[in-house]
Amino acid sequence: MPSQAQKSKSNSAIAVEELRNLIFSGALPAGSDHLESELAARLGMSRTPVREAALLLEGQGLLQVRARKGVRILPISIEDMIEIYDVLTELESMSAAKAAEKRYAAEDLSTLEITISDMEAALAAGDREAWAAADDAFHTELARLGGNSRVVTIAALMGDQVRRAKAVTLYMRPLPTQSNKDHRSVVEAIRAGDAKTAHDVHYAHRTAAKEVLINLLRQNRMHML
Repeated sequence: MPSQAQKSKSNSAIAVEELRNLIFSGALPAGSDHLESELAARLGMSRTPVREAALLLEGQGLLQVRARKGVRILPISIEDMIEIYDVLTELESMSAAKAAEKRYAAEDLSTLEITISDMEAALAAGDREAWAAADDAFHTELARLGGNSRVVTIAALMGDQVRRAKAVTLYMRPLPTQSNKDHRSVVEAIRAGDAKTAHDVHYAHRTAAKEVLINLLRQNRMHML
């Protein structure tokens, strides 16, 4: 039988996932306040794993834990997103260059290739949620292929805020066909061992993506309040 600690850890992980989904879907809207007891009842679990999950999500910038007042769901900060995209642009572009320098075999790049195929299939089917999931997987795998564990950690810490902003703007933006083309070009440069092209194409891609996202957030501030 699992120990009490193991059960608590499992429940905390479930609470993190459930709370994240509620925040991303807007069921827990930005600016709203919630007591731990309310959230625990909503998730059908005790307050302890909910508290542990809230502390983790606070560190990821999704909510604020307030003593004796429960939690407040934080709005999407345009300033935060600008800073996050600036950091990710630099780190992921470096990862793309490093991956090219490593001269990976074809099988080593298969996961990256699959994410692009998944993105293309999702767009063909008009499934934006599937596209966003595959896009997240692409960026995660690109960071891993760069071979710097600290880049992977930093990118993961910022990932939730990026996913939340993308979820808010997913149906406001044009179909991201150019994004898929950019991803394909990055992989081709990595496969060819062309570090400069891999870096420059990804840098331009991330810069353009930031401009689209920030403009949409500025035009639709109601979604962040």
